[in-house]
Amino acid sequence: MSSRRGAGERRRTTPAVVGGVAAVVVAGAGFGAWAMYGGESGTGDDARTKSAAAEEKAKSGPLTAAEVTSTAQGFLTAWQKGDTAGAAAATDDEEAARALLTGYAKDARIKDVTLTAGTPAGGKVPFSVKATVAHGKTAAPLAYDSALTVVRRAGDGEPRVDWHAAVVHPELKDGDKLVTGEAGDPPVKALDREGAEITTAKYPSLGSVLDSLREKYGDKAGGTPGIELRVVRGKESKADKASDKTLLELSKGTPGTVKTTLDPALQAAAEKQVEGKERASVVALRASTGEVLALANGGHGFNTAFQGSLAPGSTMKVVTASMLIEKNLASMDEKHPCPKYFSYGGWKFQNDDKFEIKDGTFKASFARSCNTAFISQAPKLKDDDLTRQAKEVFGLSMNNWSVGVSTFDGSVPVQSKAQMGASLIGQGGVRMNPLNMASVSATVKAGSFHQPYLVAPSVDGRALATASRTMSAGTLAQLRELMSYTAAYGTAAEAMAGVSGDVGAKTGSAEVDGQKQPNGWFTAYRGDLAAAGVVQQGGHGGETAGPLVAALLKAGG
Repeated sequence: MSSRRGAGERRRTTPAVVGGVAAVVVAGAGFGAWAMYGGESGTGDDARTKSAAAEEKAKSGPLTAAEVTSTAQGFLTAWQKGDTAGAAAATDDEEAARALLTGYAKDARIKDVTLTAGTPAGGKVPFSVKATVAHGKTAAPLAYDSALTVVRRAGDGEPRVDWHAAVVHPELKDGDKLVTGEAGDPPVKALDREGAEITTAKYPSLGSVLDSLREKYGDKAGGTPGIELRVVRGKESKADKASDKTLLELSKGTPGTVKTTLDPALQAAAEKQVEGKERASVVALRASTGEVLALANGGHGFNTAFQGSLAPGSTMKVVTASMLIEKNLASMDEKHPCPKYFSYGGWKFQNDDKFEIKDGTFKASFARSCNTAFISQAPKLKDDDLTRQAKEVFGLSMNNWSVGVSTFDGSVPVQSKAQMGASLIGQGGVRMNPLNMASVSATVKAGSFHQPYLVAPSVDGRALATASRTMSAGTLAQLRELMSYTAAYGTAAEAMAGVSGDVGAKTGSAEVDGQKQPNGWFTAYRGDLAAAGVVQQGGHGGETAGPLVAALLKAGG
């Protein structure tokens, strides 16, 4: 230990190099001893002999502090000096590292890089970046924090930086790159329905939505592009529907204007409901038109409200119930089986806490969210019945919604046997998000499907999706009564207490492999306002997502 402190003391007295490429600035106890000048790493014939001997046997076991610090130091020093080959050689994926680091200087036009390493924690080494982004006569400072992790390379066990694009910048995913130049899309000024500007300062969770609006309408809204440093998404990110992201504006363009359907009071209420809840998402719609009045995501990252793909659990029973009623397999006031268990397709299904309802009606089963009441009808159904109902009546699973920004439009695949039975209760292959489930409640309230939209179709002349048919008046009346009864006396009653007027609701809990707690769902309407939400790993929907949705319904009243 004493020799390391001595090396650290010698390092601190060495003058820093001044100019375009400075020596790596080292911070944190214990790290300074392994600076670019070598520390105790050793030089000369003796060190080379030891190195050659070590190569004869692959290294294994936990990384030492010296291995972590020297590997990280070598990588950061080479990167800072502009030695992309040297930096890449310090990683476990030289080709990918060399390409991204070369683009960092060439395509992103980042120069005068200073890297400051922090205190290692195991194999992880945080570091900060300060640099300049220059494009022609325009330049701007750049500063951010990142981190790298040192691992043993497969094969020889040598310590190397575990390469991922996020090492270069935390906003990067593998396959993405950084580019500085004329903005791909001119900036847009997004407005709410009352004409006020929408900003992330006012509505923190709308960052990804504003990025999507720019991507969609930047070249149509009359603006001119500026110069910016941005993340350009690769194939994998685009497959996940991630949008390009602006990191730094060197010069501002002239923004165009895009008006949205967002209601400022409801949006503020939605933001408040997800604040501090990283896994919560909510959406509110005007049922009679499909206008999106509010959306918010806790954590302010991925737009789960619009693009999430999650099993909706028992909220899907709204769609299933409409199908069973249409097929005369259920009627709200008639007796309907709700046993503790029901086996189908080789699976044994059960209700929450293994409850049963003896001699109960379908209304009672719906209100209490009895799984077996729905799955018991599976033997009487065709494999594609639920898929057709979702598409033809509720406009889901058609992949043709044109909301104004990227969305996932729900998925109800044709399945058979046990998976088909599970789909009836929102498990199996069924996938939804709050936008989809808010639309389900809106369809029940309005009597027909109205495709949700955030930007009016008149802005760019796009066509909205339609459903091929509507429910019969009798089916619709029963479905509304089922949801109304559930809001008053069923699993949604506690959350909906105090929500007055013409209301309906349905709760849901979706089991997910690897999660201790299910995802909690809630969908409901009040008058012409429909809303839905999910709290991932939250537990029962009535207790987690329910209060968020109920708060929006109250705010809209």
